[in-house]
Amino acid sequence: MKILVLCNKSPYPPKEGGPIAMNMIIEGLIGAGHEVKVLAVNSNKYYIKRSDIPADYLRKTGIELIDVDLRVKPAGAFFNLFTGKSYHVERFRSFNFRKRLIELLQQENFDVVQFEMLYTSPYLGEVRKYSKAKAVLRAHNIEHLIWDRIAEITANPFRKWYLQHLAKTLKRYELSILNKFDGIAAITEKDMNFFRKAGCRVPMTNLPFGIRIDINEPFREEAEFPSLFSIGAMNWIPNQEGIRWFLQNVWNDLHQQHPDLKFYIAGREMPEWILNIDIPNVVVVGEVPDAKQFMASKSIMVVPLFSGSGIRIKIIEGMASERAIVSTSIGAEGIEYTHGENILIANSACEFYEMLSSCIRNKDLCMTLGKNARNLIVTRYNCDVIIQKLLRFYQKIGV
Repeated sequence: MKILVLCNKSPYPPKEGGPIAMNMIIEGLIGAGHEVKVLAVNSNKYYIKRSDIPADYLRKTGIELIDVDLRVKPAGAFFNLFTGKSYHVERFRSFNFRKRLIELLQQENFDVVQFEMLYTSPYLGEVRKYSKAKAVLRAHNIEHLIWDRIAEITANPFRKWYLQHLAKTLKRYELSILNKFDGIAAITEKDMNFFRKAGCRVPMTNLPFGIRIDINEPFREEAEFPSLFSIGAMNWIPNQEGIRWFLQNVWNDLHQQHPDLKFYIAGREMPEWILNIDIPNVVVVGEVPDAKQFMASKSIMVVPLFSGSGIRIKIIEGMASERAIVSTSIGAEGIEYTHGENILIANSACEFYEMLSSCIRNKDLCMTLGKNARNLIVTRYNCDVIIQKLLRFYQKIGV
């Protein structure tokens, strides 16, 4: 099978959620014996030099990066208010990306064109015009729901109004495009059911993020106990807002009760306000060279997310590394968890304080949560099982 994968950012290096999820599918399809070609947006938000991509990855994926300027331009954002179009989506329309896509479709015959995330969907028309390939959208999130939730927790009235506008136009676009694909691979069953209720009639499956278990053995080195950590790309607004909320509503009480406890904040693209934090025992680590090794060196993962959608890949990785995790319901959304068995769920400041205090006082509890969490990943989120499910879905839609 010959598959063209369109990506809204480079899948390599797999350093944050989207690229990690895309790379898992790409590597998995190649490992299953299929030919994969990757065409990806290369933007200011996630800019990759071709020279930094290993020769083996270039060879097996044929990856091409097309520069697209995704910077928010005040004039463009203002005039977009009067168009009724989604500004999120419009920024991804690129003459150069379109031109190269058409060339590829004219030069090669693909069996499937897989659109990674909604933001590659503006090129569906070109695929329909120049190819007979089946078009599959891999929906990493319910995109408009992310912005709905961000708007909901935003206090500034003008910013709230603008975010609501962005969410409204994105929702209109998102729900209008679904039935134009041959199939939808939602990242969670909950997302799939949402699309179905919203009127999506094309074949769908739920295709979660997976880990190749044989190369993700948990680190056995002794972790700093007790210690808290958070890790995630900080150019994603929900991550920033979650950290801000946790520091303002939970950390002071925890620090007073446990004065030696440290909270480590890791992730790429740290904003200035986090870099300049001067709070006792809050350690801003920034981007780490090896996320798994970093997670293995700490004991309790904190995921204070109150907006977002889809599935949190860092929770999957944390579970695979046998970490105890305390998350909101939204943070753990899409994962087949059991509260109290393989994760602890907290949705308020009081609940976070109670759950984290239990972990801090009880190392055995942390170890049990971690072992149960890894078992969940081994049985439900194995990469090879997920790739086979995707291939069966391709067959179902007539590939």
